[in-house]
Parts: sequence; C-alpha cells; structure tokens
Amino acid sequence: MLLSELIAIHWLTLHGLVVVLAILIYIVSAHTMGQRRQPSAAIAWILFLLLVPYLALPAFLLFGSRKTVRPHGQAAPGRRRWQDVGSWAVETIVSLGQPAPAAYDDLRLHADGAAAHAALLRVIDGAHETLDVCTFILGRDALGREVVERLAARAEQGVRVRLMLDGMGSLMSRHPALDRLTRAGGAFVSFVPPLSSPRRARTNLRDHRKLVVADAGAPGARVWCGGRNLAAEYFEGTPGQPPWCDLSFDFGGAMVEHAAQLFEHDWAFAQGAAVPIEARVEEAWAGAPMPMDGGQLVASGPDQVDDTVLALLVTAAYRARSRIALATPYFVPDPALLMALSLAARRGVEVDLLIPARSNHRLSDIARGRALRTLAQAGGRIWLAPGMMHAKLAVFDDVLALAGSANLDSRSLLLNYELMFAFHKTADVRRFAAWFDQERATATAHTPKPPGLARDLGEGMLLWLGFQL
Repeated sequence: MLLSELIAIHWLTLHGLVVVLAILIYIVSAHTMGQRRQPSAAIAWILFLLLVPYLALPAFLLFGSRKTVRPHGQAAPGRRRWQDVGSWAVETIVSLGQPAPAAYDDLRLHADGAAAHAALLRVIDGAHETLDVCTFILGRDALGREVVERLAARAEQGVRVRLMLDGMGSLMSRHPALDRLTRAGGAFVSFVPPLSSPRRARTNLRDHRKLVVADAGAPGARVWCGGRNLAAEYFEGTPGQPPWCDLSFDFGGAMVEHAAQLFEHDWAFAQGAAVPIEARVEEAWAGAPMPMDGGQLVASGPDQVDDTVLALLVTAAYRARSRIALATPYFVPDPALLMALSLAARRGVEVDLLIPARSNHRLSDIARGRALRTLAQAGGRIWLAPGMMHAKLAVFDDVLALAGSANLDSRSLLLNYELMFAFHKTADVRRFAAWFDQERATATAHTPKPPGLARDLGEGMLLWLGFQL
C-alpha cells in the first residue's frame, strides 16, 4: 500500500474520531445542561459538527449555551395556581414564574428622543439614595459622556451609583471612559465580558436589558425603561443623521421594586455570585398586593426556565379577539410565534406589524422576507417606517401592552437577557396603541413580492447559518 494511501486512511480515521467526539460533546452538553432547542437549530448544529468539526466544536463551546444550568428536578420558579382572577394575561405571566401584578403610577410615554432624554436626566438627577443603570450600549459620544458625568455627580452627593454594561455591547460601542464615575465612588461591572468570561459557553449570551432604577423602596422611586440604548442616535441623533424612532417610558409606584430586584439579580450574576431567581421571586413578592389592573415585570433569558416573552406573545396571539399591533426593528420570529400571528389574522384579528423599511442590520432585513410573506398571505398588514424604527411594542386588544427591550427575532426571544413590562390598565393599553397608530400613520403599507431564486437561497442560508448568532 502506498504511503499516500496510508496517510489518507489515517487522516480519515482521525477525522472520524473528531466527528464522533464533537457529536458526543454536543449530546452530553445538551443533556447535562438541560438545553432545549428548536429542531431546526439542533439539526443545524449537528450538520455543522459533521461537516466541519474543527470549526464547529470551538463555536459550540463558545456560543452553544442557551439556558443557565439548574439542579436536576428543580421546579420552575414562582409556579402558582390562580383561580378566577379575570385576566388571562396576568395568569399567563405568573404561570411563567414572573412577579404578580403590582401597582404603578404616573406612567409617562416619551413622545420623542428629546422627551426621553429629558426624562432620563430627570430620573438620574432626582435620585437621593440609590441609582442603578443597566444598558446594552453606552455611546462614546456626547450623550454617553453626559450620562457618565451625571452619574458621577450623584455619586459625589452620596448616592449609591451602580452601572452595568453588557460585555459585547461595550466591545461594539467602545463606551466612554468611566474613570470619572469610579473616582466619584460609583461602581461598574461588565456583564459577561467577551473572551474573558470564566463561565463556559456564555460568550453568546448578552444582557440586552435597558433599565434605570432610582431610589427603589423609598418615596419617589422611579424606573426609566424601554428600547433605547444610552447613545446619541436613540435620542436626538448624530451629526447629519436624524434620531431613530424608539419607545421608552418611566413610572413610579410599587412596580419599581420589582425592577430593582431584577437588577440585583443581574448585578450579582455579573460579579460571579448570582442569587437564585427562585429566591428573588418568592421573597420579593410573597404576600404582596395583587392589583389586577396593575403592571408586571416580564424578564426573559437564560436565567428563566421558560422562554417567557416568547411564550407570552404566542399565548396572547391565540387569545386576541380584535387587534394585535406589533412594532419591532427586526422581524425574524420563532415558527411558533409566526404561526400564532398568522392564525390570528386568518380568524379575522387585525394584525398590524410596523418595521423599518431598512434597519441598521442589512442581514436581518434579508432574513425577514419569508416571515413577512407568510404573515401577509394570512392577512396580516405590514407597515414600513421611513427611518430607522427601533421600538419594541406588542398590544393585544385593550387587554395587554408589552413594551421594553425584546425584538421579535430569535436572538431576543431565545438567547438574550431581555426585559419587558406588561401593562393591564385599559387606559394605558390604549395609550400604547395610540403611540403605535401615530407612528403607523407615517409608514407605508407593504405587500411582499415572491422572491427570485437568488433571494430565496440567500434567505434560506441566512436563516440556517444565523440560528444562533
């Protein structure tokens, strides 16, 4: 036998062992970590490992995790049986392990970026005891520097100031120097820094929550939240570019404490000493008043047993009777959500989807084509906003308005740490619906066209390759 043939046989044997090892690692990891994946995602990982194991195995170890490890047999957090509470939305949210309804007051929807900017500074400057800030991106621009300066000023006045930035977001945006804040006595932590996290397979899990909590537990406590990162383009624009259309809001009341507890949980995790979310839910909300027309915090991400926002959206789509209004910058939904929305449209529910004509992620715009065609064929209406629209909002009849940080794509719904607030008061649900209608009035109706061969292949490849990233 020729030497070249022996080398080829040896290489094939070694290659086969690598493939088998890669598949075994995938199976064992999925079992021991309790990973639950869409069938398409599982098939894609298996094919990737079979075809190019030398690239796929390191990628899986870095990006493959979807849920935080839980002890075997541990029950889902906060499960309770509620009888005849009169609200399917409240029942669903509590059944997903989220807090019971809490009172809130003085809800303010920000009309535009300037109003959001003013509200942000008002919440920061109004803090007297504690000030906690979480954001995916802190811009290396005038607004980012202003936020750091305001936080430092509060720290110098004796306020306990904590700033938490996502590790990947910091890498993407190159946040401004934080020396001013730390010298003033403020604290800073990076949430899962890329390439340096000791937590295996956490690199691809990002904290996408946007939250400012002032004086939790004290009179005048307030939350500022929504879809806006703390960078100029989300508020008043950058030189030569108009501001993005986004949705943010602030409120006071008992629900502020819920947001503060979530921040505490995330802060502890970022520092490597996570508090079990079961304790957070039970200790914080046990015996608390439960106003059915209040609001609820809905956290989603690897720290939850369920994909909470996705499960709530699917349930709400099936329960809707007259109208569903959705605003999102990226529309690449989970198949279950797309089916629920399509079936709602087929049974006569008005399903309106507002998206930007062109977002800041071109690949997302290509990948959304199939979902848009499916929804339009079912009778859903698609509206294209003229500029970059970054808001995240879902309104179902007069029953539920869901607003916060989660996009309607698989990354937000299945991978990211996200935060939404559910509002149940009819008057406030209608206020969110009015915001949607105002933005839709400037949009253009869109009817998707059948794709050409190249477009169809491109969409398929993006959906296949981008199932995790």
